[in-house]
Amino acid sequence: MENPCTTEKAKRDYILLRKALDENDQQAYAELMELYRDSIYFILVKIVKNSDDAEDLTLETFGKAFKYLNKYSPQYAFSTWLFRIAVNNSIDFIRHKNNAPQVVDNDSEDFNPEELIEHSQSEVTRTPEDHVMDKQRIQMLRCAVKQLPDKYRKVVELRYYEDLSYEEIAQRLNISLSNVKIQLLRAKNMLSQLMVNVRNAI
Repeated sequence: MENPCTTEKAKRDYILLRKALDENDQQAYAELMELYRDSIYFILVKIVKNSDDAEDLTLETFGKAFKYLNKYSPQYAFSTWLFRIAVNNSIDFIRHKNNAPQVVDNDSEDFNPEELIEHSQSEVTRTPEDHVMDKQRIQMLRCAVKQLPDKYRKVVELRYYEDLSYEEIAQRLNISLSNVKIQLLRAKNMLSQLMVNVRNAI
């Protein structure tokens, strides 16, 4: 991976990427997520039309990006690569949810994530209050995950942050496949209640 260093943003991202890959620096991963999380979420809300699904897909996007970070080519902006993962992930989600093919040109040369962000954030149907509420939901979800008991927090992190399959989680934690599914279901139920508690505390 060669350093593009074409802009200050590219230099910043490249430094964080190298720390993440070469040193397994967890703070570098956290900073990359902090830099792009809200923008990814706003894009996904516009695509899937559901804030809960957008939250899940945001976590999945970063999980996939971090899992395959060594495949990133710096000839493209990191943001472009990350946003394409988010968009493709959301397209797969919609196809699966609707159980119907969607006509989408994934290789379009006109794909511009920065314009997509600007458009999604300035859409006339969304007010400043909407954006505040979206950011609050992201904050609440992060707080809720941290409050989960360790074994449930771990399966959530493995599933949505590291993008492991149920089988991989079972092997990692040395538990049965059925236990993985049960713990994820319980974790989801706990998160729902925790989200209510966090919302009431705000």
